[in-house]
Amino acid sequence: MTFKQHIPNYITLLNLLSGLIAVLFAAINELEMAAYFVFIGIFFDFFDGFIARLLNVQGELGKQLDSLADVVTSGVVPGIVMFQLLRRSLEQQDVIWFTSLDKLVYLPFVALIITLASAYRLAKFNIDTRQSNSFIGLPTPALTLFILSLPLILTQEHSSFTRILILNPLILIAITLVGSYLMNANIVMFALKFKSYKLKENYVKYAFLVISVFLLLMLQYMAVPLILFMYIGLSVVQTLFFKRSN
Repeated sequence: MTFKQHIPNYITLLNLLSGLIAVLFAAINELEMAAYFVFIGIFFDFFDGFIARLLNVQGELGKQLDSLADVVTSGVVPGIVMFQLLRRSLEQQDVIWFTSLDKLVYLPFVALIITLASAYRLAKFNIDTRQSNSFIGLPTPALTLFILSLPLILTQEHSSFTRILILNPLILIAITLVGSYLMNANIVMFALKFKSYKLKENYVKYAFLVISVFLLLMLQYMAVPLILFMYIGLSVVQTLFFKRSN
């Protein structure tokens, strides 16, 4: 293989490196730093596919390597971050899982369902021929961005209600279970890939991008959960409209 063919793979490895650094930060409860490195990793995740298509060097190696990197950046990291958020919500200070008789000590391990569901979703993606132009189920980076936005929202100056809402163990468990289900659900989600740039063929994507930028400028990190809900809603509406028109 030529150097040109390896360029997208090197970018994918930068995604993996970013994910590994994020794991280290998440493990020591530095969730804000973990979030920043995940954002960098997801940027590389988007960029490697773009470069592969631009250079016309898509291959099976890149496909498999991409999923392996995503398991870390968009699987292991959000699982650990949710684990730490659940520990915060339960006001757990020390690692006492194997010495405490309190059953609530083990509740944060529910968060690791996110990692398992992400790995399963990525494995299915590699063998599913239906997902070339759209996604079946919520993409792992989408749920990851949502989860990693939560500790960043906590750093902003918001009402105590916002903090109480985010650090509610029932809400965190609901996010874990619903998010894990959506990643593997048989629901068509649009992909931000453009075969052409005509407005008629991409009006949903353009609307999504414009509204997303507006929300980010106005609400910063608080916009991320809203963008995820909008993405799911637009995907469902687009699917229903497409079925009716056919």
